[in-house]
Amino acid sequence: MRSLLLILLATLSLANSTNITIPPFILLPPNHPPKRNLQHNTVLNNCTVPGTIALTFDDGPYIYTSLILDHLANHSAHATFFLNGRNRGHIDEFPDLVQRAHQEGHQLASHTWAHPSLPSLTKDQMKRQMTALESALIRILGFYPTYMRAPYLELSDDVLDVMDELGYRVVGASVDTKDYVYDDPDSSWRSFDRFLDGLDAGGTVVLAHDSYRSTAEILVEDMLEEIEMRGLSGEFVFAFVLGISGADGVQLLRLASVLVMTSGIGLSSCGGSLITSGIGIQGLQVVLRV
Repeated sequence: MRSLLLILLATLSLANSTNITIPPFILLPPNHPPKRNLQHNTVLNNCTVPGTIALTFDDGPYIYTSLILDHLANHSAHATFFLNGRNRGHIDEFPDLVQRAHQEGHQLASHTWAHPSLPSLTKDQMKRQMTALESALIRILGFYPTYMRAPYLELSDDVLDVMDELGYRVVGASVDTKDYVYDDPDSSWRSFDRFLDGLDAGGTVVLAHDSYRSTAEILVEDMLEEIEMRGLSGEFVFAFVLGISGADGVQLLRLASVLVMTSGIGLSSCGGSLITSGIGIQGLQVVLRV
């Protein structure tokens, strides 16, 4: 398995060194794999790789997303952004931010189209919430991801069944900053205290939002400094695939977190999660499940 990944990375290196054009990610319409029979889709609440912490941001893209990306870049950290189509902003107003997050090595994931309470919807309505965002991401990026987080963290058996049917892995959280409650300079410290308490309790998947000013201006920098002080690595939910991190890990994420296909290879990750994806390289289609 590791040899396959090394061959994949070597192929990319060769292409870069010889100016060979690597085709873009295969563009396909939403085409969901068969139901995975995951017995209600295990919710991913913690990383399984020691020393890692998954920073996650909900409800974007929005006007504060750019500043958060700046902070992450300054600390060489990566995160997962759970995107909406229409929330505080509209995804079509910020295609450049979505593209930037992807190009800078962050993981993109679904937070539904319009941030509804999923358990209050019919199954068909849930599916429309997911496929509407898929279509927008295909238009902006040429692919759609297969991780999701439910708005308000609200789940039910029906929600998990639908996500399983559509091929999504569900991400929860083990550190909730509640930054949406403390969105001002005088109270943002309370979100940071919740972050500290969550880490001390063993939490590793951090929930914050890129749609609030105090998060972008204060909280993110404080969290990143604390992560560094503790000697942790700030990563996306899918991280350290077979021990590949850093620049190679980011490169592999760009290849392996995109298109939904129907078969592949099992790989480990920060959250013990699975993504099914397809990649076009020199006319060769490589299918990974990560």
